[in-house]
Amino acid sequence: MNNISNMNIHEILRKAHEYHTAGNAEQAEYLYREILRFQPDNFVVYNDLGNLFQEQGQFDEAIICYQKAVTLNPTFAGVYYNLAETLQEQGKLDAAIRCYQKMLQSYPNHADSYNNLGIIFQEKGKFDQAIAFYRKAIELSPNFAEAYCNIGNLYKEKRALDNAISNFQKATLLAPSFALPYYNLGIVYKDLGRLDAAVTCYQKAIECDSSFTDAYNNLGNILKDQGKFDDAKALYRKAIAVDPDQAIAHFNLATISLLSGELKEGWREYGWRWKTKEFLSHQRNFAKPLWDGSWSRGAKVLLYAEQGFGDTIHFIRYAQLMAQQGITVVVECQTELKVLLQNLDYVSSVTSYGEQLPDFDFYCPLLSLPGIFNTTLENIPSSIPYIRLDPLLIRKWRQRICQNSSAFKVGLVWAGGQTMKKDSRRSFTLETYLPLMQNSQVIFYSLQKGPPAKQALCLPQGMRLIDYMDEIHDFSDTAALIENLDLIISVDTAIVHLAGAIGKPVWTLLPFVPDWRWMLNREDSPWYPTIRLFRKTSLGDWKSIIEQIVKELVKAVVER
Repeated sequence: MNNISNMNIHEILRKAHEYHTAGNAEQAEYLYREILRFQPDNFVVYNDLGNLFQEQGQFDEAIICYQKAVTLNPTFAGVYYNLAETLQEQGKLDAAIRCYQKMLQSYPNHADSYNNLGIIFQEKGKFDQAIAFYRKAIELSPNFAEAYCNIGNLYKEKRALDNAISNFQKATLLAPSFALPYYNLGIVYKDLGRLDAAVTCYQKAIECDSSFTDAYNNLGNILKDQGKFDDAKALYRKAIAVDPDQAIAHFNLATISLLSGELKEGWREYGWRWKTKEFLSHQRNFAKPLWDGSWSRGAKVLLYAEQGFGDTIHFIRYAQLMAQQGITVVVECQTELKVLLQNLDYVSSVTSYGEQLPDFDFYCPLLSLPGIFNTTLENIPSSIPYIRLDPLLIRKWRQRICQNSSAFKVGLVWAGGQTMKKDSRRSFTLETYLPLMQNSQVIFYSLQKGPPAKQALCLPQGMRLIDYMDEIHDFSDTAALIENLDLIISVDTAIVHLAGAIGKPVWTLLPFVPDWRWMLNREDSPWYPTIRLFRKTSLGDWKSIIEQIVKELVKAVVER
């Protein structure tokens, strides 16, 4: 190529296009730049070089090339479209709009420009304008499947699901090998509870595009919810095989591995949570280094609560193992847990979110500790109790309920936090517990907090329930009340962890597919020796579990 000045420029450009098409970006770029060295006004080559950079994800370089092409030839309409697409990819939406408009001045029938304008206006929340652009694209190109798919997405976003379905179906008819509308149909059917239809759509999307990792993930999630755990795990693995860096597939594999009792793999994959959208807001970045277990004696380590109340209570036990290694442990937690955790003799200090933190050498998110300590089913730290209570607070609540001191006292929880995903699967109404009231030898106490606690203000006929929850200030009060009860019966909430951590008997009602920590096919928990698990055997109602608990409660009263 040293003799490029003596060669035919057209031949060199043809060779550059060959390299470009073959994916040899390095050689293609070299030839494009060599041509520009001899023909610096060649706006077509600047456009070609911009396309090369755009395809490589080098958007800043692509924009420079496209802008140079426009400067050299302001009437070169096609480059406006290329520039608009790149600006749109970078999120520079207003600049992209102006470029699409420039394109349409020269090519008013350019359907792709209208479709892309629709995407931009939809992203801006301007749905009426977006619909108008999509419909214009379809008017110009009646078989424009992508535009129908985009209209479907808009209606899906507006929760007009029937309209969404009809547009997605139209897209599949126009382009039977187009994977995206099948995938989007799967999402809508899943939202509507039409799981078999959703499965079919995700399978069709994968058939159309075997590299569609989101379809593998979503299909895996449905199969997991149906109890088809091996099939779900295989799909997560396929997604990872296609894209080894796809965090959500790793995280899904983590939860199903932990659920299956495969803790080694589960903890390894669980570290991917920090790269998922769900956990980004939970991540903390301190100036100090992250603790990975490699440095121990004499260090001061900050443990911070990264998830819910129950998670904090569950995994604070590992602070005891750290203290045994000569580590000074400081904790940052939810305000409602601060007083409770201040009673731990293996924790040096406790602060709540927003308070000034003490000095520390390292930090560590709380749920990373099981992996750091290489936790297996055989070595789970299950010494109970690992949370000790203020004796004065216990005495206070003993006096509060002393009039019922001889009765068998049971605390009830019927609902979890409503902001949690899939809460409806683990929660039910207070009335569901009504069959328990047949046992006249038992006095029931509410341990319910949050909006569902209002159900105790108007008890169903025949229900007996004492409610002191308005007097509860934080989890230390709740724990002291629990300490004075004989048994806790609860759905899967923080109360289960609290009762288990202080060594109180607790019967936990689990949905068909429980949270990963309760694993599968067992009535006990290696995490909490005093917990007994009652599992749904299908996706149906809670009736069979309640019937079983009614019988077991009779036995418990007799055997106490």
